[in-house]
Amino acid sequence: MNEVIQSLLSHRSVRSYQNKPVDEEELNQIIQAVQASPNWINGQQYSIIAVKDPERKNNLAQLCGGQKHIEEAPVFLIFCADFYRTYLASQMENKSMDAIFDIDTLIVGTTDVGIALGTAVAAAESLGLGTVPIGGIRRNALEVIKELNLPPYVIPVSGLCVGHPAQVPDQKPRLPKEAVYHEEIYQQEMLPLLEQYNDVYKKYLEERAQNNRAGTWTEMVATFFSKSYYHGVSDMLKQQKFPGGEK
Repeated sequence: MNEVIQSLLSHRSVRSYQNKPVDEEELNQIIQAVQASPNWINGQQYSIIAVKDPERKNNLAQLCGGQKHIEEAPVFLIFCADFYRTYLASQMENKSMDAIFDIDTLIVGTTDVGIALGTAVAAAESLGLGTVPIGGIRRNALEVIKELNLPPYVIPVSGLCVGHPAQVPDQKPRLPKEAVYHEEIYQQEMLPLLEQYNDVYKKYLEERAQNNRAGTWTEMVATFFSKSYYHGVSDMLKQQKFPGGEK
């Protein structure tokens, strides 16, 4: 097993950071790795905003639901789906940008962000840094857009805390391979796999060193998706001229 695979298999979500800055050269290497990642038509439909200012990090931490690790991390990266450059290119070439109203455009942008985010996590962890993605950046998306001065055709999708870990948490067990990997066709009969995973997950929650509690994976996921979690996302899409808005 090579070092890259070993690093990927060692992933943990880090929510506690040392009071120590991230080296600018290491941050530059992370961004360079992201820019080398694949994306749709080489359109590079993402942007990354690095926030280091303590006051702005505090504001964003509150907008994300009071997540203290955003304040604690020396660098908070916000990954955005970005078609503003596409808009400028269309203006330069005197072409319409009708595809922005197709829902597939939103899929393209969020896919590019997902690849970029995953690459940033892998790059940061290869340097010995800790990370945790922050979906809460969408909790108060309109306020985040204002805080970050985002132009039309740009939406915040995920944040990423980056820093030197103060604590390394236990590693969460993942679903059985058979539940996520299929050959030729999707294998729909997976209730036994979920029941098996519930047992493993329940034991992990009860025995982990910090924040131990009772529960199962299916209980957690079903509860989370029993109602809408972030409100105002459709308003964000409309304001930023994404699918769901008006021509």
